[in-house]
Amino acid sequence: MKFGGTSMAGIERIRSVAARVKREVEAGHEVAVVVSAMAGETDRLVGFCREASPLYDRAEYDVVVSAGEQVTSGLLAIALQAIGVPARSWLGWQLPVRTDDAHAKARIGAIDTAALDASLSAGEVAVIPGFQGVTDGGRSTTLGRGGSDTSAVAVAAAMRAERCDIYTDVDGVYTTDPRIVPRARKLAKVTYEEMLELASVGAKVLQTRSVGLAMKEGVRVQVLSSFTGAPDGEGAPMADTLPGTMIVGEEEVDDMERQLITGIAHDKNEAKITLTQVPDRPGAVASIFAPLADTGINVDMIIQNVAHIHDGATGSTDVTFTVPAADLARSLDVLEQGRAAIGYERMVHDTRVAKISVVGVGMRSHAGVAATMFTTLGARGINVQAISTSEIKVSVLIDEDETELAVRVLHTAYGLDAA
Repeated sequence: MKFGGTSMAGIERIRSVAARVKREVEAGHEVAVVVSAMAGETDRLVGFCREASPLYDRAEYDVVVSAGEQVTSGLLAIALQAIGVPARSWLGWQLPVRTDDAHAKARIGAIDTAALDASLSAGEVAVIPGFQGVTDGGRSTTLGRGGSDTSAVAVAAAMRAERCDIYTDVDGVYTTDPRIVPRARKLAKVTYEEMLELASVGAKVLQTRSVGLAMKEGVRVQVLSSFTGAPDGEGAPMADTLPGTMIVGEEEVDDMERQLITGIAHDKNEAKITLTQVPDRPGAVASIFAPLADTGINVDMIIQNVAHIHDGATGSTDVTFTVPAADLARSLDVLEQGRAAIGYERMVHDTRVAKISVVGVGMRSHAGVAATMFTTLGARGINVQAISTSEIKVSVLIDEDETELAVRVLHTAYGLDAA
């Protein structure tokens, strides 16, 4: 069982979580619980780091921001003990959760489950702080924002758990954000691939890496709400009744349930960077993206414009790409330092952009998905600034102010509105 920040936001909600955990224990399950920090707490701690230094040391950043989950894991263990459920907390270094040393975005290598298995066999509920791990050198690490989902799936995989239930503030995965489109529908099942694409392009239900890990390890994941039933958790449907959305392998999704498009996602946390008049020669593009990769910055959409020839000399081209908005300052710093090697004339950036994506495994066997998208957006006067595709996804970059309109008209165009 994994509980997010809104589920852990204060002692009353932590007591409600404890009541839910107790019900699963009383139903005969061995339970491990992974918890996030209280809602807003990680942002508060990140803010302290940025105030201390905009270019903070990431190893020390991990020490600071991992504190939020340590607090909630201890509090939940106390709350469980108070209602007669044997429980103890296990910090990332105590299990241990082994990671590489890529601070602030570490990757899990292995989880030692010997102590965990012994604890569960003794009838204890194991409460584990998400988001945190430890390097072979003994330094604390964090897995990147939203990393508690990844922690939960990794623990479930290491334990060979029957299922990983992720409790959040929504009751499942919808065809799009119900706050934008009230007629969005909840999906009973979504394939790993579809969820991976939806998560990677802005659907906030699950973190991308957690879905990739679930697919790799074959962990069945259920997304469900921690806010059903009474505030104390009583009267909520038991998780075994499968009230949420199951993330499963493609073989579990009946052809009758499959649609051409499964969902539409949006992401406003994008920034666009354009480098003008980059020399049009072999290796020029590598000189842009290699330093960004070395700094751990993920580049998403890339457009290289047609080369311009100046008076018969070597041609030049404009290169436009997107990075996460949180990495914009670091990206601009890296590119400014590499200006001589890259040879660009000017660098401009824009944060008022949004990425809109349509996702569905049905794209593999149906033509015209992209054409419908472009026609629909064009009819509403929405300009497309960049495009990227995969086998089951088409994404476009548009002006941020047109996000909600784009999501609504596409949801209707693909026949996803509830009757």
